[in-house]
Parts: sequence; structure tokens; C-alpha cells
Amino acid sequence: MNIPDELLQHTIVIEPYQGRAGDGSDYYATPAYTSAFVDEKVRTVRTATGDEAVSDATAYVALDTEAPALSRVTLPSGRQCRVLVALRRDAGDLPAPSHLEIVLGSG
Repeated sequence: MNIPDELLQHTIVIEPYQGRAGDGSDYYATPAYTSAFVDEKVRTVRTATGDEAVSDATAYVALDTEAPALSRVTLPSGRQCRVLVALRRDAGDLPAPSHLEIVLGSG
């Protein structure tokens, strides 16, 4: 079971991280407008590389959403964040909503 559409009350823009260009600048895939539930809460988390970081928002989206670490995300407020880690929450046959939890940190 996927996360119910009625919970996805916000729209965010995700620019999936594609890597680093030869000149050292980051490059991203085409921006995708994505339905989400955004929770702006400060907490300490572990990044994809295992480092400790401060997250100031979390977005819950459909499980098949592409949002690798370091992707750029624009929240409904217009604030830009980076993906610290994206956690797959696949409930399988359990009666719980499957979703991707995108943990975000400041720009």
C-alpha cells in the first residue's frame, strides 16, 4: 500500500543529484514537481556517508521517487535544501503505507 494521496498536501521540487562536473560544480537532473507531506522539524541524523548532521525538514513522498543524497529540494516556502539521506520505508504486505522519507538539511 502506498502513502495515501490525501496525506500529500504539499508540492516540492526535487532536482536529483547527478554528480560533479569537470569544473567542480554539481549538476542535477531535470526538476520534478512532487506531491509530499513536509514536516519542518530540527533533528540530528546520520547522512548516507555515516556522518552526523542537522536536519531541519523531512519530506514524505511516494516510494518510487528519485531523490539521491545531495539532491536539491525546494520546499513550498521557497527554501532550498539538500538531501542528507533518503530512507525507503517499504511496508510490503503489512497494512502500513510504503513511502520514501527524504531527510533534508540547509542549502
